[in-house]
Formats: sequence, C-alpha cells, structure tokens
Amino acid sequence: MLEALPVRALPAYRDQEVTVKRWGIIRVAGKPYSLPSRLIGHQVQVRLYANHLEVRYCNAIVARPDRVRGEGLEGVDYRHLVHSLVRKPGAFRRYVYREAMFPTLVFRRAYDTLAGRSEKWADLEYVRILYLAATTMQCEVEAALSVLLEAGEVPEYEAVKAKVRPAEPSACPEVYVQAPDLGIYDALLAGTEVEA
Repeated sequence: MLEALPVRALPAYRDQEVTVKRWGIIRVAGKPYSLPSRLIGHQVQVRLYANHLEVRYCNAIVARPDRVRGEGLEGVDYRHLVHSLVRKPGAFRRYVYREAMFPTLVFRRAYDTLAGRSEKWADLEYVRILYLAATTMQCEVEAALSVLLEAGEVPEYEAVKAKVRPAEPSACPEVYVQAPDLGIYDALLAGTEVEA
C-alpha cells in the first residue's frame, strides 16, 4: 500500500533572501522577526528550518530565532527595536509591534501604572525603562519594577535606574613578572651544571 520513498532526502531547510525593513523587521513565511538595527536596509539570507531560522549576513550568522507558530509576535525582540524607539518615544502608542515591547507581565503592569498618570508621559518613561533593560540586565530592571509596584509607587525611570546599578568594573590586579636569567640557558647549551 505504501509508495516508494523519494530517491533523494528531503532538504533540511529552505533558503530565502529578504531585505531588513525600516524598523529592523523581516517577514519570513508571513511571520515577523526582528533583527539588530545595524542591518536595516541590508539583504540577509534566511535559512528556514522546521523549528528555527538562521539569519546570515556576509556569511556570518547574526540571529537564530525560534520559528513563530500561529499569529504571535514571538519573533520580535524588544532589544532590537528599542534603540529606534528611544529617539521617537511618541511612536510607541501606535507602534505595530507594541505588544512585543512587554517582555514580562511586570513590564506590562508598570506601563499601565505609568499610563494611569498620563499616556503621553507614560510612553516616554516606559521606553526609557525598556532601554535600561536592554542595556543592562532585564531581570534587575524587572526586580526594581516589582519592588516599586508592590510599594504602590509609580515606577518612574529615575526610580528604576536608582535601583539598577551597573556593576562596578573590577580593578585589575598588578602582576609583576621577573625577567628570566638568560645565563641559565647559556649554561644548558654549554652542558655545564646550573645552580638553582
């Protein structure tokens, strides 16, 4: 009842060339994926596997996101897009990929609390907080937001920044390397005994 197997193995991936659009977004198989903003306007090669993508630029892999299933925005990473949003925070309110800009529920609660005061002001403050999360540690920013929300405070950027301190660079220890006595090597070559 079964038909013969194909002569050649099925390919593991499909290749596709796409151009990175204005916001750092590419569309592959109808789904959006974000890439670092330095690639905007450039053509990239995409290898579409069953479970993930490999995005290559100049023969180097620049991203390896999981493949998006359904209608979600899982392929959009806020870290790729927040740099351009910081320059135009007013665009956040009507941003097409706005829902992808909330990495966790704590960030969503923080934005809703900020918007309770003023929506226009909330966009600016939230984008700055998101930029802080992208340039430091997201988990530390999330912890700071949680502390402020639990205390019933509005999580303003300056308050969050005060709780998220960048790691102090550790001082390099001074190392002293004594110059070797080259006379030892001369003695070895001459075959004489060397005193230690």
